[in-house]
Amino acid sequence: MAEEMTELEERVLAELENVTDPELGIDIVNLGLVYGVDVDEESNVKVTMTLTAMGCPLAETIVSDIKYSLSDLQEFKEINEIDVNIVWTPPWTKDKMSRYAKIALGVSD
Repeated sequence: MAEEMTELEERVLAELENVTDPELGIDIVNLGLVYGVDVDEESNVKVTMTLTAMGCPLAETIVSDIKYSLSDLQEFKEINEIDVNIVWTPPWTKDKMSRYAKIALGVSD
């Protein structure tokens, strides 16, 4: 996410830090699962993300948790529709994890 983010996109990303991967117990942002957050002109949000493995049985739970975590922004009319786009390219690797996530999970660099 090297490009500049708008304030609203930054707030959406901050809310996504409240979504925890149920298996790993770390939020999806620090795990490096969120590849991008885009808010269009109509304040529709698109979250582009991946999962740690294809066929993850908790994919629906994570998508539901994302929508729930953004519901306050939706309720206060800051955002409209929420679309979660799960992609597999580029594939997730432990290198995408933040330093915090690596320490919490005992993963070496």
